[in-house]
Amino acid sequence: MAAEPTRSLYQQLLAALPDISSIELPIILWTFVWTSLCGLGVWYLAVRENTEPIRYSIPTPKLPEKLEILDQPAIKVSGSTAIQCYAPATGQFLGLVNPSTPNAIDRAIDQAQEAQIEWAKTTMPQRRAVLRSILQHVLDNQEGICRVACLDSGKTLLDAQLGEILVTTEKLQWTIKHGEKALRPSRRPTNLLMAYKRNTVHYEPLGVVAALVSWNYPFHNLIGPVISALFAGNSILVKVSEQTAWSSTYFANIARGALVAHGHSPALVQTVVCWPQTASHITSHPKINHITFIGSRPVCHKVAASAAKALIPVVAELGGKDASIVLDSVSKRDLPRVVETLLRGSFQASGQNCIGIERIIAPPATYEKLIPLLEPRVRALRLGPKGDLGAMISSASFARLESLVSDAVRAGARLLVGGKRFTHPGYPSGHYFAPTFLVDVTPDMIIANEECFAPIMMLMRAPSDSTADILAVANAPDFGLGSSVFGSESDSQLKAIVRGLKVGMVAVNDFGATYATQLPFGGIRGSGYGRFAGDEGLRGLCNLKSVCEDRFGWLGVRTAIPRPMQYPIQEQERSWRFAKGIVEVGYGTSAARKAGGVLGILKNT
Repeated sequence: MAAEPTRSLYQQLLAALPDISSIELPIILWTFVWTSLCGLGVWYLAVRENTEPIRYSIPTPKLPEKLEILDQPAIKVSGSTAIQCYAPATGQFLGLVNPSTPNAIDRAIDQAQEAQIEWAKTTMPQRRAVLRSILQHVLDNQEGICRVACLDSGKTLLDAQLGEILVTTEKLQWTIKHGEKALRPSRRPTNLLMAYKRNTVHYEPLGVVAALVSWNYPFHNLIGPVISALFAGNSILVKVSEQTAWSSTYFANIARGALVAHGHSPALVQTVVCWPQTASHITSHPKINHITFIGSRPVCHKVAASAAKALIPVVAELGGKDASIVLDSVSKRDLPRVVETLLRGSFQASGQNCIGIERIIAPPATYEKLIPLLEPRVRALRLGPKGDLGAMISSASFARLESLVSDAVRAGARLLVGGKRFTHPGYPSGHYFAPTFLVDVTPDMIIANEECFAPIMMLMRAPSDSTADILAVANAPDFGLGSSVFGSESDSQLKAIVRGLKVGMVAVNDFGATYATQLPFGGIRGSGYGRFAGDEGLRGLCNLKSVCEDRFGWLGVRTAIPRPMQYPIQEQERSWRFAKGIVEVGYGTSAARKAGGVLGILKNT
């Protein structure tokens, strides 16, 4: 009998299904595949995150119908408790804001607490959706946000674009892309004795958190803590500065509008403005679970002392005296780029920048090259709303700044440009300080040890080009926020300087780059403690809950108390030797010790 020809898989399938014709089978197979694909499609659509933001609108701040320029603008008005809001660049009156009372603060916190209960139940995709809509709104309304920030803080439009919009969109984008990973429960290692355990750390919402923020970036300093708090599942109360009270409601409504658009309570975001004597009601409030403070060192002492009464954790960012170090290894071709960076880092927001460059340090050879490159550039800077530098927030620091400069000159420094307050011919009621260039500053001068927070560029000569001498100058002040180092990447000294700087952040061949990439932000020593931004910033707004559970509990593998350890203890010495054997097995540094531990357990069971 001839052998049956080898049949194809398709023919074998037909043979296995005798009741189905050769025409019907492909139809059935195709139907099966199509149905499966449709099912997968339905599943994908069900779980797919809707990434389309919702556009929404909010009312913009209202200006008085009549333009009024104040003769002597100030936030305090004689005979009134109201906060007078005005434009620092021009002295234009913006309006009056009634400060919050303790009762009003209580109501705001209660509303935030109630709203947070439901918000804590939201999923990460739901929280991302809100942030996407905020991002879309910021992108769609960049000019309006910048103009409001400029009016309230005195900065230029360019400075607002960089310091308000760019960093805010970066924070939103980073949180949308990487926030969930940062807050995902993380697995932790176990050990030999506890090998049957599974360990994880969970990041859970704290409840109501607070942020007390400074005036120098009225939009970003307000919205930044809101972004992190909401994504971590919290509600937030932001205490804004009295200096920028006029814009705060508008900026807060950008977040509230997104919440409403997605069906969530706007009460999750609360803002208050109050005089300093009322602020302690926030910082010691029993319903506040975390405080982010951005401000000065003297005020932080009061905040920390107040928070200690209710044992509220505080993250404190207190400014700095940031050094920018220019090494001899900077090439001749790269030096002009470095000069541009030094100018931007020193004069961004008229120097009112916590990570602004407050000191430029260079070894002798490079020091002499920098002076002729920087002096004409500083001298050419123009003041005014449409100039290179905007106004300062108030004139309150002018006498102190002039005194610091004068003291430095008496001590041997050379004042090449500026050094005093400036009366703008077009805006005589504006708060302007002349762009200043001070050289030959030494570490023992007062100005080298106090944060200026002003448009003052100072140049310091290191005693030599040695790493030790450069670091001695850089690390001298009792600050440690940020810093920058310029030099060749192949220069071993550059790496040694980075390692030796006593600061929380270092930008190599750049300025302020750490925050532009959402690395943890914060400092050490007199610059504060704790971090915001990045993984650490998000996790800091959470309760870190450690969970240890049985890996094989379903098999009955669980912790049992051995007989020698059970109460009542029958024989203390024997039980101790038993426990010692367990320690030797788990932690003995040699095989012999571990074996001895096993014997100790067996002998004393």
